[in-house]
Amino acid sequence: MNKLKIAIQKSGRLNEDSIGILKSCGIYIDNGKDQLKASASNFPIDVLYLRNSDIPQYLEDGVVDVAIVGENLLIEKEKQVEIVEHLGFSKCKLSLAVPKDVDYPGPEYLQGKKIATSYPNTLKQYLKKNKLEAEIHVISGSVEIAPNIGLADVICDLVSSGSTLFKNGLKEVEEILHSDACLVKGPGLTEESEELLAKLVFRMQAVLRAKRSKYVLMNVPNDKIQEVSNLLPVLKSPTVMPLAIEGWSSLHTVIDEKAFWEVIDKLKGSGAEGILIVPIEKMVL
Repeated sequence: MNKLKIAIQKSGRLNEDSIGILKSCGIYIDNGKDQLKASASNFPIDVLYLRNSDIPQYLEDGVVDVAIVGENLLIEKEKQVEIVEHLGFSKCKLSLAVPKDVDYPGPEYLQGKKIATSYPNTLKQYLKKNKLEAEIHVISGSVEIAPNIGLADVICDLVSSGSTLFKNGLKEVEEILHSDACLVKGPGLTEESEELLAKLVFRMQAVLRAKRSKYVLMNVPNDKIQEVSNLLPVLKSPTVMPLAIEGWSSLHTVIDEKAFWEVIDKLKGSGAEGILIVPIEKMVL
């Protein structure tokens, strides 16, 4: 039986989130400590635990069929792979930072400067786009220390909370790109592998859709049902069920998390009461 081969980061936050979404998809991996390859007990998939920077090459070479990696890595490695789905976790940005005491006027400050980074290709693209020239120093780790030891004037590195920059006396001045984890496929998948991938994507989309949504229940006076329904950002009509109390109904619907508080305030203003918000585990359309 054919199995889909998926690569994930061997260790780190991306590893935990990747295993988490597979588990949310009902896929359970039978792996022990320090095991570099494992199989799922209930889905035709093999998981390879690889070094993050190696994954794009394994994808392009066909060693694995799909992978979960950061979009920033795909851009940096410039491999012939295809993003299938953005997964929304492990969000970060690639930014330029300078010492706190620098009066930064804009990108023109970078002209002729020494820039330390672990992402030389992405940095080169940014400099070219802005018609700038700089001296790039490639560092594999601890990039933020470069200005303090005189190695560079500027750094280009991944930023999450910004606390590491602050601790090293740096400030963020330019955002080059935003990134999150992606499900990616390599070239030349067999028809059977494409079918397995489609099943995996279907499950992931159900999980991701649920995370972005809230199930809302509320009590509404019957004469306000239409007004309240018009406020709800849903594709179809909400479910309306009569209550034991005459003149009232229970209205059930799903709303997008981004519109949550704005919608709730409007609902209350239109007479909705006893509003109950319930998390959704899966959402299949």
